Amino acid sequence: MAARLRERYDATISKEIREQFQHPNVMEVPKLEKIVVNIGVGDAQQEPQTLEAAMAELGTITGQKGSIRKARKSIAGFKVREGAKIACMVTLRGRRMYEFMDRLFNVAIPRIRDFRGVSANSFDAFGNYTLGLREQTIFPELNIDSVARVRGMNITFVIKNSRTVEESRELLRKFGMPFRN
Repeated sequence: MAARLRERYDATISKEIREQFQHPNVMEVPKLEKIVVNIGVGDAQQEPQTLEAAMAELGTITGQKGSIRKARKSIAGFKVREGAKIACMVTLRGRRMYEFMDRLFNVAIPRIRDFRGVSANSFDAFGNYTLGLREQTIFPELNIDSVARVRGMNITFVIKNSRTVEESRELLRKFGMPFRN
């Protein structure tokens, strides 16, 4: 059984975007390739158990085991040494990606206090969108009492075949991304 958003993409969204941006070929229509969820854990050097807790929370939120990221170079101002474990991340593709996106748009983001929509300007030059969240407790999968420390996360939507930022923005809008007006 396919995810709900994947079925909607196949049935209507791809056709609407193809007509709107006049793509002569179906293969030129922008498509969501992957979602990357990243949690920075800068204080993991002093307290290694914080990285393990962040990994467990990330696994609970995404339904997939995360991988640990290490610092590429030393930065004295942040007290970071090269090779130190400083973050964890997950790359979601396929069914898990669509299910995570569905839960993010319809359950988690509406739980943000005083929410007025996400910025429509967080696109890079390739049409990928990055969303920053201040706390992981907006996800209902997490038990708020078991969260030791509130952490932020970055969620990047990698979009394939996007010629312009407008195409990427329209694709995410049709999926249900609550952009600010």
